[in-house]
Amino acid sequence: MQGWTGKILKVDLTTGHCRREEIPTELLHAYLGGRGLGVRLMRDHFRLDPCDPEMPLIFAVGPLCGTASPTSARLSCVTRSPLTGTIYDCSAGGRFAWRLKAAGLDVVFITGKSPVPVVLSIDDHHAELIPAGPLWGKGVKETVAALTDRGSVTAIGPAGENKVLFANIMMGEGNSIGRGGLGAVMGGKALKAITVNGTGVTEIADRERFDAARADVMRLFRASPVIFGELGISEFGTPALVDLMAQRRMAPTENFSGTYFAESGNYSGPAIRKECGAKKDGCYGCPIQCKKSSSEGEPLPEYETVNHFGALNGISDLHAIVKANTLCNELGLDTISAAATLSAFGEERGAFPSAEEVTELLSDIAYRRNQGLLLSLGSRRFARQVGRPELSMTVKSLELPAYDPRGAYGMALAYVTSNRGGCHLRAYPISHEILRKPVPTDRFSFSGKARIIKIAEDVNAAVDSLVACKFAFFGATLEEYAELLTAVTGVEYTPESLKAIGERIYLTERFYNCENGFSAADDTLPERFFSEGGSSGEGIDVPPIDRARFQEELQKYYRIRGLKEDGTFADPSFLEKQP
Repeated sequence: MQGWTGKILKVDLTTGHCRREEIPTELLHAYLGGRGLGVRLMRDHFRLDPCDPEMPLIFAVGPLCGTASPTSARLSCVTRSPLTGTIYDCSAGGRFAWRLKAAGLDVVFITGKSPVPVVLSIDDHHAELIPAGPLWGKGVKETVAALTDRGSVTAIGPAGENKVLFANIMMGEGNSIGRGGLGAVMGGKALKAITVNGTGVTEIADRERFDAARADVMRLFRASPVIFGELGISEFGTPALVDLMAQRRMAPTENFSGTYFAESGNYSGPAIRKECGAKKDGCYGCPIQCKKSSSEGEPLPEYETVNHFGALNGISDLHAIVKANTLCNELGLDTISAAATLSAFGEERGAFPSAEEVTELLSDIAYRRNQGLLLSLGSRRFARQVGRPELSMTVKSLELPAYDPRGAYGMALAYVTSNRGGCHLRAYPISHEILRKPVPTDRFSFSGKARIIKIAEDVNAAVDSLVACKFAFFGATLEEYAELLTAVTGVEYTPESLKAIGERIYLTERFYNCENGFSAADDTLPERFFSEGGSSGEGIDVPPIDRARFQEELQKYYRIRGLKEDGTFADPSFLEKQP
């Protein structure tokens, strides 16, 4: 078998047993890997409480990982989120994914709870649990440094240990499995870290076809102004979006009460380069190099982080924002949820946190002490506890990222239809509404958005299962990646067959959520977006979203998906009919 190893490592932390098993070939062909394969493997477990020791924590690579396919050194982590209650996946790039594949594994499937803190150590032939007592309580950087002789490392910080509902799993190179509180699931299992060191090679079925497909992808990357342009993400990273979002007047400001922050230029891509000596960095083997690090090698914040620790909290000090990002990485906190929760806290008390306060509050959140005890539950639970539920800017309890839905109506729809909660990456309509790729759409119109969002969700589910980076698709398309996949595996794939796989994955996730009580009642935005306008100006009017038109497009979306008016499934046996 080329592309896949066909092997899953099953780890029972309760008993300490680790064993390798075969993955049925039909599941690999039907779900690819990454997100899709992880979601399929959740079929017998999705009803469990996220904090149940038997809830699986799944790490899965894709069939392109281990090859020179651009942006493919990635994995997905799949479980059920303790923050949202939804099925959840998160992807991250880096050498860890590459080495996991090289160790002969497509999946690591972890259940149970260890009686004492442990590290899972994996190599080509063995897996063992080693005591992690001395590392429990340590930050991410110290943990990674202590384990690097065992290969690549992924670990939790104090936030994960203390089961903060938006704790991250951090990759040793500074990337993060960064949303939904998956670090809390890992902490609840008393699993401090995973190390992996593999030496195997991923075989390619048709080398000539692969080389030609890869050359096509790289040519399209080079032709893309979003990727390699003068102001592209390779040059400035995702903070290249700061000035664009300000110009479009859709940068969430002061807990989404506004959409324009006059001092955002302080933390734009060019400002970060000037002030921090930003240099190019990125995931292992990735040609785009969209990450940026300081002259000292410290990972610098991305667009979501600079906006949320910046405009969302009324902070214009770049160095304070960088410090908050570094602290979140060390403690193992999701920067989006952390900053958004602080913003809700700030609006509730009538004063947003100062730059000095943020540091103390983040530490209190990670260690669940003082005010951090309540804030560690996320903005929805915090806002309800203080009697101000309207202050939580969430969908399905997931804090919204840095694109105000009043400035992009496709994004408004995509936030509510996302299976993991308010997420910009499931359909990423910013690509066509703001970046005009592949073709521009009217950002202040719902017309046609239901079908566009549905198709994009299916495409991205396939992309997340390959596993490739969405930034690759600012240049390449599913056509080129289908060709890469065919060349690697020897199995013929087309863009249409990949979209069909993506649709199967999306609907399976939706079915899991519906079975766990989610419905159309959860597919809505916070009231603020329907009753308050954004920061109009400079010839741009940012009105409240028309609720009736929003609901009309949502119902169109349900019909296109084959769902009932309440967003649930007409066929209760849907799951039984899937591979």
